[in-house]
Amino acid sequence: MSTSSNTLVFKASSDSAFLQRLLATDNSVAPLVLRIAAGVIFAAHGAQKLFGLFGGYGLEGTGQWMESIGLAPGYLMALLAGSAEFFGGLALLLGLLVRPSALVLAFTMAVAIATVHLEKGLFMANDGYEFGLALLAISVALVLSGGGRLSLDRAMGPQTK
Repeated sequence: MSTSSNTLVFKASSDSAFLQRLLATDNSVAPLVLRIAAGVIFAAHGAQKLFGLFGGYGLEGTGQWMESIGLAPGYLMALLAGSAEFFGGLALLLGLLVRPSALVLAFTMAVAIATVHLEKGLFMANDGYEFGLALLAISVALVLSGGGRLSLDRAMGPQTK
């Protein structure tokens, strides 16, 4: 076997191991509860930003608002945040690629907290960061735990416990 074919075999093997680690999760019910709640919330907020559903402003309106608070280019920022929330929320609901989806959602929440809510204090009544912090904590927990019971990750990945 030539060196290049050995490299390809090694690469395929390491890619498979990476995918297996990415999908690995146990059979715990706790991530399922977190996934369903956060998935619904994230998907709904993403639908507001992307499609103007549920009283949202859609990409144009959200983009204009993001531009006004210094997140430029606003349309692109609205597209990125809306896509992360909508598609990340759907991924959580399905339990598909939970760890990377939750990581993107955690980053999205960290940006939202830092750019919009932090200066307004903790409480939601003042547009503070408590809701964003709760979603950030859920997202980080899912990065650490994986999808858990009834997730596509569990069905496709290595079985533990």
